[in-house]
Amino acid sequence: MSRASFSRIALFIDGANLHATSRTLGFDIDYKRLLAEFGSRGVVLRAFYYSAMDPELSSLRPLLDWLDYNGYTVVTRPSRESVDAGGGRRFKGNLEVDLAVDAMELAGHIDEMILFSGDGDFRPLIEAVQRRGVRVTVVSTASSKPPIVADELRRQADNFIELAKLRARIGRDPVERPAPRDASERSP
Repeated sequence: MSRASFSRIALFIDGANLHATSRTLGFDIDYKRLLAEFGSRGVVLRAFYYSAMDPELSSLRPLLDWLDYNGYTVVTRPSRESVDAGGGRRFKGNLEVDLAVDAMELAGHIDEMILFSGDGDFRPLIEAVQRRGVRVTVVSTASSKPPIVADELRRQADNFIELAKLRARIGRDPVERPAPRDASERSP
């Protein structure tokens, strides 16, 4: 058996960031395939998915429930509403601290951390996890204009995986997408 089959891996998915990145690249993530892809690289001890939740909007609930029942540890936090300079409503839920705490707690039990995010705020976390002897792989994109992955994050990581190159292995087949509903089918 290869060394990779004994590698203990943990996935840390910044849900909003991964969603925005895959949409920018023009595809949806198939989370069953994603788990299988990284499971082929070693033993996935944990797969965390972090997402802010607007209690009034439940469009994310089916995905989060599916993830929760299919091998992911789902971490949510209620989103907070704010108004931007142009008067537009924005919703934000900061889960960076939750992700960082979980990563530091697990660092002594894993060989590799796979971070699905391009957020440069995670650079100090990567550095701290690396000091504990853990290899860190960042999955994001540098192929978009502008790149979604922060340069400092990419440089700090031991390995960088371009999300666009994983499309064939973790992308959802277009036939798996639900057909768009017309206005007459929508509930009020």
